[in-house]
Amino acid sequence: MMHRIGGPHGVLSGEQAAGFVAARLAAEDLDGRSVCLVVPDGTRSCPLPMLVRAVHAALHGRVSRLTVLVALGTHAPMSDEELAAHVPALPGMTVLNHAWWEPSTFVSLGVIGAARVGELSGGLLHHEVDVRINRAVVEHDVALVVGPVFPHEVVGFSGGNKYFFPGVAHADVIDLSHWLGALITSADIIGTRGVTPVRALIDEAAALIPRRRLALCAVVGSGSGELHSLAFGPPEEAWAAAAEVSADVHVRYLDAPVRRVLSVMPDKYGDMWTAAKGFYKVEPVVADGGQVVVYAPHVRTISAMHPEIEEIGYHCRDYFTKQWDRFRHVHWGVLAHSTHLRGAGTYDAEHGERFRVTVTLATGVPEDVVRRANLDHLDPAAVDVDAFAADPDTLVVPQAGEVLYRLRG
Repeated sequence: MMHRIGGPHGVLSGEQAAGFVAARLAAEDLDGRSVCLVVPDGTRSCPLPMLVRAVHAALHGRVSRLTVLVALGTHAPMSDEELAAHVPALPGMTVLNHAWWEPSTFVSLGVIGAARVGELSGGLLHHEVDVRINRAVVEHDVALVVGPVFPHEVVGFSGGNKYFFPGVAHADVIDLSHWLGALITSADIIGTRGVTPVRALIDEAAALIPRRRLALCAVVGSGSGELHSLAFGPPEEAWAAAAEVSADVHVRYLDAPVRRVLSVMPDKYGDMWTAAKGFYKVEPVVADGGQVVVYAPHVRTISAMHPEIEEIGYHCRDYFTKQWDRFRHVHWGVLAHSTHLRGAGTYDAEHGERFRVTVTLATGVPEDVVRRANLDHLDPAAVDVDAFAADPDTLVVPQAGEVLYRLRG
């Protein structure tokens, strides 16, 4: 059964949140069981230390083992210092990075056949996938997701079973799910309520996990850590309840498109692989021929973990689909990221690429690297945020990356 506390218009106190967690976990048959907490990395706004303390207080002494697994997907691992700040050190609790780069990390849960993938994807993909997940999930009796829900460029709304796939999954599942999202396009899927084709694929994979699954889904104020809502129960139900609240909290509507957006990126996004969210979340409100400036002076690399992106650059979806033999060998997750940051466009052999909007990086990434990657460059030292904000044709988005902007109607 699913339970929820809070809603879009209020803020929960720490005492209310801890009381909810205690009551919900007290009602679960967890005595003597081992529990794996699957939590986000540092790229999501979340009062995670408070939530982990509440879970620990409710379970310590009841469960046989408590492990925290940080769902990196394919993000860079968190250092020991970062982990110590991210998850509190508590008695009897182990904290692990999802070591996606290490083959021994994974165990296979089974295969989703090509025909079934075709059904789930609405006919967009017909490709068999071996569903592999971090073995820590299946080496515990219960897997408990603890993390926030936001509008998301691949799946519609993040959270729930997404913490398993792609959060602690093998690259095969990540590539398939992200490429499916890219085929649909970020602009069409981001902030879509309900079960999107990518969510359906993720749920199908999660159903193969041979352990009990639960989720504590949070709706958090972007950049503030304020907790609007908590939902607890089976991941599918808790996620759906949280996504409805997130749709109210994390979506802003404009009456007309804007010519330019300046997305001011917080420090939690350490490379363009993650800071690209400053484009995803605003693309829908930019006028044809407009510009998005991603302002992140602290970002100095496109992606240390995925250097292929510098080799292929950023392109629209059709650039890859119409030259598939050239690119099918590249990790599909990398191709998906490329299309997500480049946005809508067209490609044909005669005219090349034509893009709906211009994407400009005002970052610490060297200009030659930016231009080779098929993006525009702006010296971050030349960015005057106040001057951008004074321009009536410009939208300045502080703490960009989590709040989605859409056109009304």
